[in-house]
Amino acid sequence: MTETKNHGHPRRVRSFVRRPGRLTPAQERALTDLLPRYAIPEELLDLRKAFETAAPLVVEIGFGNGQALAWMAGNEPEKHFVGIEVHEPGVGRLLRSLDDGGIGNVRVAMRDAVEVLNQQTVSDSLDEIRIYFPDPWPKKRHHKRRLVQPPFLELVESRLRPGGLLHLATDWAPYAEWMLEALEKVPALKLEGSPYVDRPAWRPQTHFEQRGQRKGHTITDILCQKTS
Repeated sequence: MTETKNHGHPRRVRSFVRRPGRLTPAQERALTDLLPRYAIPEELLDLRKAFETAAPLVVEIGFGNGQALAWMAGNEPEKHFVGIEVHEPGVGRLLRSLDDGGIGNVRVAMRDAVEVLNQQTVSDSLDEIRIYFPDPWPKKRHHKRRLVQPPFLELVESRLRPGGLLHLATDWAPYAEWMLEALEKVPALKLEGSPYVDRPAWRPQTHFEQRGQRKGHTITDILCQKTS
């Protein structure tokens, strides 16, 4: 992530803006009744300890409405999933999906992803990080807000175990090129594919993705592996 200066003090430029969203009554009930069951306490220093058993740990950053995360967790029950999202309606919708589907291998962090990676993960502890359709911030003056930047990728690399995977997806072609340029600066994240890959079987096609396709956007998947 990039840094700016504010009256002599560093201030990180966040990749998201907290926008108040309208909660449905069902989503509000989910946040009240279900979030305590799935939420990761901020004082927890190692995400792996959010689960009672050991299993490969997958982190999805910015899960939106939770559609993809619920599907992946249900189809990969042998793994543990942590979803990071700050948008309350999306969190509420995910919680309902998890409860309705009896999906128990997911935990939720309603925090800035950089803070979670910095403060609640340890080095070489994550098996996969999945980031699907992050905000492209298309205007040039907003590019500093893009999540995928070399310092962020360095943080990701430090948290992945050797052999761990980073999976990026975007429907904004200029952002895909930006991602590749940023990855070139982190050689420990080695591209799988040349340079793009077909959508892996573990990533479902979401409503958001289909909307992008209807607009004529090209869907791009980028897969990297951390070298030892």
